[in-house]
Amino acid sequence: MSNHDESFLSSVERMFDQAAELVGIPDYLQHKIKVCNSTYTVRFGVRLRNKLYTFTGYRSVHSEHREPVKGGIRYSPHADQDEVEALASLMTFKCALVEAPFGGSKGALVIDPSEWEPHELERITRRFTQELAKRTLISPAQNVPAPDMGTGEREMSWMADEYKRLYPNDLNSWGCVTGKPVSKGGIRGRVEATGRGIQYALQEAFRHPKDIEWAGLSGSLQGKKIIVQGLGNVGYHAAQFLSQEDGAIIVGVMERDGAVLDQGGIDIDGLHKYIHDNGGVKGFNGYTPNSNEVLTSECDIFIPAAMEGVITADNANDIKANIIIEAANGPVTFTANEKLRERNCLIIPDLYANAGGVTVSYFEWVKNLGHIRFGRMQRRQHERQTLGMVDAIEEMVGVKFPQDKLEKIIEGPTELDLVRSGLDDVMREGYQVISEKWNNDSRIPDLRTAAMMIAIERIRDSYSSLGI
Repeated sequence: MSNHDESFLSSVERMFDQAAELVGIPDYLQHKIKVCNSTYTVRFGVRLRNKLYTFTGYRSVHSEHREPVKGGIRYSPHADQDEVEALASLMTFKCALVEAPFGGSKGALVIDPSEWEPHELERITRRFTQELAKRTLISPAQNVPAPDMGTGEREMSWMADEYKRLYPNDLNSWGCVTGKPVSKGGIRGRVEATGRGIQYALQEAFRHPKDIEWAGLSGSLQGKKIIVQGLGNVGYHAAQFLSQEDGAIIVGVMERDGAVLDQGGIDIDGLHKYIHDNGGVKGFNGYTPNSNEVLTSECDIFIPAAMEGVITADNANDIKANIIIEAANGPVTFTANEKLRERNCLIIPDLYANAGGVTVSYFEWVKNLGHIRFGRMQRRQHERQTLGMVDAIEEMVGVKFPQDKLEKIIEGPTELDLVRSGLDDVMREGYQVISEKWNNDSRIPDLRTAAMMIAIERIRDSYSSLGI
């Protein structure tokens, strides 16, 4: 199992077992919540390059206590059934925790996207969509995929278009997937959503000084030193927002071909462009081929934004960060979590921290079912109402309202404004309930256990209302 001290699935299940025991639910219900309801393996052929290639795909449905079920589809040559089932179970708990009205699901296609041309990937994706549709594993009412590692707006657009071809009379067909381009029924703010959620989660954590002091820190995000592992979509946006809007200092970035370390602060936009142009970080100012040097460097906050199982029992004692916020799914194993907790490292868990993606996916799904852009109905009414108030104030005081301020306050909220507002609200409320539970019950060892307990309690109540 390489340097991993346990499999991803077993790690998630151990975290669940610990929380479920504290909740105190019966064994039979604990087992029902824990196991995946179904996992489908599909194998299909696509003729490419004068040859027939057979591809393997997975779609796992963990829980249908709420429908539709929700979860991304990743393209990875290393995907397997255990990984997909672990991710599906995390989606169930994540949705329950942030009160998104979905059950949990996840999918994967065993493929290396870099080995195929875009037009070939499109044919493969459309065939995969057909296989999923046959089994109702893609549907706005039952199973709604989204982007994940190796996929993005492009793949979601292909999937939505193929679903529309298969079901031309489905009025809500564009709601069959989320994470689409805005021109194809997507929503503004979805691309940045998970990274933006990481920012909002950290902002809320720093509004709880008791939690931050427990981790040995104080004050605000201003000046805090951060190391990011993985400068993909999530890691890049989190680093960009935290450095440019909150005054944090990104001192380290880890990537596949090495790392960059600069205690004075890394130009995130510059590094992101460099990676895009050169395929990696090698040669950038502060480059080191030894990623472990950066992983174990001094910092206040560490953001693992790459993949699962990067912090294990083998390296947990070398991590010097006071706070770890899990931007990826499962980056800290169960055993590593216990080691880090012993030295008061505050871990903000994945099922809360990276819920920004599914939250904004929920907004997109609602938009698709409503067939209207957020803000369309009220934006100009807000403008007229505000202008009326300004006119009245000017008449009362006999002074003209400053023009620069007037332009700011009369402009009604855009779709992006509303998406960010909704996401901020979800992340604030999510941290508040987790922190309160942790701080008010001495049996609960950390935020992760508190978050999992809340999710289990809500799923239990949902099953109870169904008569199970």
